[in-house]
Amino acid sequence: MDDKTTLIDAQSDVEGVIKGKDVHVLGRFKGEITLSGRLVLGDGARVEAKATADAAEISGEFKGELKVRSLMLHEKARVEGSLDAETLVVKEGAYLNGSVSAKGRGNVKATAPVKPAQPVVAG
Repeated sequence: MDDKTTLIDAQSDVEGVIKGKDVHVLGRFKGEITLSGRLVLGDGARVEAKATADAAEISGEFKGELKVRSLMLHEKARVEGSLDAETLVVKEGAYLNGSVSAKGRGNVKATAPVKPAQPVVAG
């Protein structure tokens, strides 16, 4: 994490709008996120938001709408809502419940079978 990264620490509970480059969330956030860089949700993060970023890595919980170029769901990720990503990687153990739109071919990778509550749409 560099000096230009906004950090929401594990003890924080924030509500509002975040605009900027990179954000690392370890605590709770509710609202809207618009980034030109990377959104990282740590293991204990709980985020309910409408979010747009270049890339995102989720290890915690995300609920809402997420639009990114590149998305990685780590083993402990818990995601509910709608995802729009050009590239999507889902690690074994991640939970995904919602709609997924992945643009292009061959860009959705799962290290284990994914059983979404709604159909996965790639196209």
